Amino acid sequence: MGHKPSCAASTRARALVNGWTIDMAVAAIVECCGVTRLRAHRFARGWTRARAVSELIALCDGLALDRPNPDAEQLGAWERSARMPRAQTIDLLCRLYRTDAQGLGLSGGYRADVCSPVTVFTPPVAPDVPVTERAAAPGSPDVSDPFDAVARAHRRAIERTLASTTLTTGELESLDGKLLTLRRDYVSDPPMVMLARLLTTLEEVRQYSEERQPALVQVRLSEMIAVLSTLTADALMKLGRKEQARDWYGTGKSAADDSGNRELRTRVRVQAAMLPFYYGPLTEAAALAHEAVLLNRGRPSATGAFAAAAEARIKARQGDEDGARASIAQARGLFERSRQAALEDDAWAFPYRRLQLYLSGAFTALGDTVQAGRAQEEALRLYPDHTGIDPALLRLEQAMCLVRQRSVSEACQLARDTYLAVPGDHRTQILGTRAADVIKITPKEARPRAARELGELLALPSGGT
Repeated sequence: MGHKPSCAASTRARALVNGWTIDMAVAAIVECCGVTRLRAHRFARGWTRARAVSELIALCDGLALDRPNPDAEQLGAWERSARMPRAQTIDLLCRLYRTDAQGLGLSGGYRADVCSPVTVFTPPVAPDVPVTERAAAPGSPDVSDPFDAVARAHRRAIERTLASTTLTTGELESLDGKLLTLRRDYVSDPPMVMLARLLTTLEEVRQYSEERQPALVQVRLSEMIAVLSTLTADALMKLGRKEQARDWYGTGKSAADDSGNRELRTRVRVQAAMLPFYYGPLTEAAALAHEAVLLNRGRPSATGAFAAAAEARIKARQGDEDGARASIAQARGLFERSRQAALEDDAWAFPYRRLQLYLSGAFTALGDTVQAGRAQEEALRLYPDHTGIDPALLRLEQAMCLVRQRSVSEACQLARDTYLAVPGDHRTQILGTRAADVIKITPKEARPRAARELGELLALPSGGT
């Protein structure tokens, strides 16, 4: 194959984003990477050769069919057209990949009597037992006991397994670098652009995770999957793909729990609370945020402040003023004591300006326009170019405060100007949902022409102008 496996992984990621069928993904991989259709079917599913073999065996067991007893090397030979599988095996491969022989590129040019090499069963032996260990060493105890050499060989094999890894230190550092770049680019790049990049990297990490890794490496890979899955969910949430976002948040939580990293488990849950915060139900958002607060256990960290600030914003929208103000105080206290220098150009950080964004949401929902205005001004001061979704959300909350102050026309005009000022590829459904909230809090009998115009604008496909 002329291209690296990451090329096929990138094509698979595009297929996931664009909703392609498996056949479409296979055709694209064949055309781009120049591989056989049999190999392209495996790549389209993101399977390693070992995974494909195990899936084939499971299929045979599930259907009570005789196993062809393939191994990864033999499958590779079939995929390179170096060998041709038997007719019966072709039938099993068609069942596995849910296509026909033509779809696998195996519809002609083979003879049913041409068999792949026979796998001969041999009794298990102690792996890699040196000849010197099989003989009795002078002065060694129990030299007549054959179990001694076998046990030592198995112990060494187990130790090699525990130390084995398909990831070099350099490759792990490369993955870390890719993840950091994605976290930084996520702050400014459009959600749809980021989706393809996130899914490509996720596929690369997943393939490494399928192999046996040392525990510490596996934990690191689970942490990466948690972060990448959560950012994928966030991008889908912004685009209004609620069900897909919910699924990816679930994957993020599972990976975070698998890592055992308490701060990461806290962070993923508070991020997941954003989906029901914007789209409902609020009770679900409240449960997730409270779970994050409990997981944090009051530790002074930016993540703990994030959890408390999110809970404050949710309580404010639920009408729990006392609870919201207590959570606001907790968020401020945890942030001040965290002593962490959060990077502002990192989507996985919780810097001071994001704290102010969340406090703005809480105070706006409480109707405390004075405190909300202070938080909005402080946050906007820290967004130098005032572009992107976060500054737009702050402007929309300024508009909501204007509604509270009975400046309805001015509020709707500000919401309209804010919405139109956001670049088209950032003007996603989550922004439209928040802009619509400006109209919702406006009394129907007091809605001016500007409110109607804003509603008409938001009703256009994709927020078109």
